[in-house]
Amino acid sequence: MTDKAFRSGFVTVIGRPNVGKSTLINRIVGEKVSIVSPRPQTTRNRVLGVRTDENAGWQLVFVDTPGIHKPRTRLGDYMEKSVQDAMKGMDLLVLMVDANTAGNRDHDILAGYGMKKLPRILAINKVDTVHPQALLPLIDSFKDDGLTAIIPISARTGEGVDTLLQEIVRHLPEGPRYFPDDMWTDQSERQICAELIREKALTNLRDEIPHGIGVEILSITQPRPALTEIHADLYVEREAHKRIVIGKQGGMLKRIGMQAREDMEALLDTQVNLQLFVKVRADWRDNPRDLKTLGYTE
Repeated sequence: MTDKAFRSGFVTVIGRPNVGKSTLINRIVGEKVSIVSPRPQTTRNRVLGVRTDENAGWQLVFVDTPGIHKPRTRLGDYMEKSVQDAMKGMDLLVLMVDANTAGNRDHDILAGYGMKKLPRILAINKVDTVHPQALLPLIDSFKDDGLTAIIPISARTGEGVDTLLQEIVRHLPEGPRYFPDDMWTDQSERQICAELIREKALTNLRDEIPHGIGVEILSITQPRPALTEIHADLYVEREAHKRIVIGKQGGMLKRIGMQAREDMEALLDTQVNLQLFVKVRADWRDNPRDLKTLGYTE
């Protein structure tokens, strides 16, 4: 296939918190582009994931976005701005909904964020958790929303994902290779490592703590080719939260560090010596200086 016929585009994936956007993009890209956890609002930044099929002649640039919610902090405002920015320059929109909880709010999101002049695909996720007959009235409820296609999927199992991918590719415009063929994200190793630590904290900690967790990578050094040393701070908002994150005899912090280190070693292809420290930063989610330190800036 010649370069003239090459197809490419930016695909923005939006939806409410915890509908599976990051899981879907990770599966399509084939790499861990975005962290995932059972917690809503796990994704805080706009994240790019790239998949290129040189033989078929296309490149997809997926834009993962924070779950759409009503902001209550400066961090929330930043996350909402990330969604708005992701709308700029996109070629196709995928709205993801949860088959168990889809409703009026999803119609509102589509009306508020979906540009009708562009292809708009509805991906109904988590179909592996509902009876097939329950999908029929849900699909019917979106028939008047001007959608290009409605595709039931399970981002967890992969059911329907190939069909969704084919539908996306079918609507790609002709365009250039925006990224090298072997590139799968625009994030730096430092950013990915910080997110891996936060993912393990989200997975292991109690409900009241995760949204108050921030991660700052202090240093990444390589004293020898087979070893990478990483020092990082975990921000919490209360002294009581610090005690919980550290855990009895340091057990919780060790667990978070061990799990993060395993993923980092796979990412960096070296042994990793990870040193974690916990610091109290009261109301850091509303502090512009702390937000900037943690990378949450426009």
